[in-house]
Amino acid sequence: MELQITERALTRIREIAQNEGVDLARTMLRIAVVPGGCSGLTYELGWDTTLQEQDLTAQFEGVQVVIDRRSYLYLKGTTLDFTDGLEGRGFHFVNPQAARTCACGESFGL
Repeated sequence: MELQITERALTRIREIAQNEGVDLARTMLRIAVVPGGCSGLTYELGWDTTLQEQDLTAQFEGVQVVIDRRSYLYLKGTTLDFTDGLEGRGFHFVNPQAARTCACGESFGL
């Protein structure tokens, strides 16, 4: 899978899982691209315990990641990062396929 997750993002994912009582041995992090936002598409992160037939999976240092095939077309080559600085706290997607992004960084377009 051509997706990267930085160590900062993995650390934050583990912290969130622990705070929410999520067992990473049985629960996957689902990453999806859905319609929305001012640029047309938006990223979605959430916990999931069900693997669908069309899903692609990858393991990142104990974090199982699942992405449906349609979303993966938009995410190929993307890096998921977490920042806690002046530009805003939260998860940020660095997507080389994004032709435009909104000012808040929550959505993108091709």
